[in-house]
Amino acid sequence: MHFENQPHIPPATPSGSIASFTSMDTPHRAKKHRGSYNCGRCGVPKKGHVCHLPPSTTTTPTQTPTDSSVSVSTSTSRPPPPSRQQHSNLRRALSFDDTDLRCESSDIEIDESELDLFDSGSGKLPVSCMWEILRRLPPEGLLAAARVCKGWRETARRLWRAAEELRLTVPPRTQLVFVGSLLRRCTGLSRLSLRSESDLDATMLACIAFSCPNLEVMEFSTSETLVNRITGDELGCFVANKRCLRSLKMEGCSNLGGFVLCSSSLSTLWLSDLYCLSKMVFNCPNLKEISLDFSRQENESTDLIAMVDGLGRSCPRLQNIHVASFRLSHATVLALTAANLRGLRMLSLVFGTEITDASVAAISQSYSKLELLDLSGSSISDSGIGMICNVFPGTLSRLLLALCPNITSSGIQFATAQLPLLELMDCGMTICDPSSQNPTCDESGDFELQMTFKNKLHLIYQKLIIKHSRLKKLSLWGCSGLDALYLNCPELNDLNLNSCKNLHPERVLLQCPSLESVHASGCHRLLTGAIQSQVSNNLDAMENQSPHKRLADGSKRVRVPLFLSQQPCDEDKKRRRIGSRPCKVLVD
Repeated sequence: MHFENQPHIPPATPSGSIASFTSMDTPHRAKKHRGSYNCGRCGVPKKGHVCHLPPSTTTTPTQTPTDSSVSVSTSTSRPPPPSRQQHSNLRRALSFDDTDLRCESSDIEIDESELDLFDSGSGKLPVSCMWEILRRLPPEGLLAAARVCKGWRETARRLWRAAEELRLTVPPRTQLVFVGSLLRRCTGLSRLSLRSESDLDATMLACIAFSCPNLEVMEFSTSETLVNRITGDELGCFVANKRCLRSLKMEGCSNLGGFVLCSSSLSTLWLSDLYCLSKMVFNCPNLKEISLDFSRQENESTDLIAMVDGLGRSCPRLQNIHVASFRLSHATVLALTAANLRGLRMLSLVFGTEITDASVAAISQSYSKLELLDLSGSSISDSGIGMICNVFPGTLSRLLLALCPNITSSGIQFATAQLPLLELMDCGMTICDPSSQNPTCDESGDFELQMTFKNKLHLIYQKLIIKHSRLKKLSLWGCSGLDALYLNCPELNDLNLNSCKNLHPERVLLQCPSLESVHASGCHRLLTGAIQSQVSNNLDAMENQSPHKRLADGSKRVRVPLFLSQQPCDEDKKRRRIGSRPCKVLVD
């Protein structure tokens, strides 16, 4: 849509946009009365003015290098779009609830006396149309639009004020003043997701604390090559000062050193890349979910037993616990069971090679209402799976046992048969080919290693048979010791067979009508072709089903003639076409 009197919006820069946005009160505007406006071409007051400039035909605002990409919370994540042209699809920049999208909302009502604010340069658009157009601009475009006229500036101000969630990407060499100016405009901001493409320090943390007084959800993310220089004392001060903060997620916490977190409102805490923490104090009585991901370096020396003891004393309402560390051991599990967290529903202890079947027994005795159990990277065996099946048959819906070399296909089959509520199961790198891990054993090798290799030769070329009525996601990635696979899961929609190199194409049977995606990267072409043919045959079989009827003596079933049931058969076909989706076999 194009209007003749539409002004040209100059490109916005971080410094120029703020300066021009705040310096709009000229002497002429100070003397204006309600109803007068400026020329849309040259900016001179319109009253008694004849413009000598030709009408502008295009509006092509350019995008500055300091792009701040923002997306809406209700939409899925998408890559940053290219520079917008005249007829390009506008993307949403600010996030609103459903009540804030319309001008009838009580927070953003505009009375009829303000309709004349939109006459300048907008072709007398309705207020609702102007609102919907401006709310789809990126932040720098919205700053530039605020310089067009008084009506646009007022609408932009209300848009900033109505924003509740902001997803901001800070490119390198971006001035901190520009980020602070954006945050201060969003007076109602409660959820902030910040991705920094430069080193993160306490200055940015102080800017957020000052600009967002009512912040409830905070997420920090950085790239792998950048450094997060925030220390534990600075993080503790930030959490203590934000009285409304409910969720905090931060990546790259390698320089914390130690921290003391005190908050009565914090309920979710995610910290990753932790390294050699001298102290960890959690004084958060309302904390319900915690995720601590430690560094994979060998010299990592955090005392996890003391950390778990502190969590049991100061965080009695914990429901979800995730800890990923090579230092997880049976002693850590015993400390966790002694904490007596009665509300615990999800437990994830990853990369603990010293976690054994005895640890599973301790967990089963203390926490019998778990809905998710993740023991990936542990040393449990089929006996541990038997304990899990005996204790959690009525609650467990997600079981993750990836990177557990002592588990066989018999244990996996037993778990799927004894857990009726199971919806997700991850068994990646469990049924592996020992010859690929230990190709040769020289004469000077350890005798015990040779005996272990000989005892595991029976693990090669195992078959797996799973029949489950509620299983939706199954992951068998890296199971190179798997030779045959038979699945009868009507609700299964996602199957991961990446790097299943020894799976024979003629020994694969997939009876999964709801299957939507099959991951087969690293598999042979014959296997991917067999999977594709079976998936397509399952879809055709669903569409070509015809009704059957028994004879009078009940001896056998015969196909009902088509003319006797033509209409119901067509209706069933239409329903199946609408409900069924083609399955995708993902190779790369």
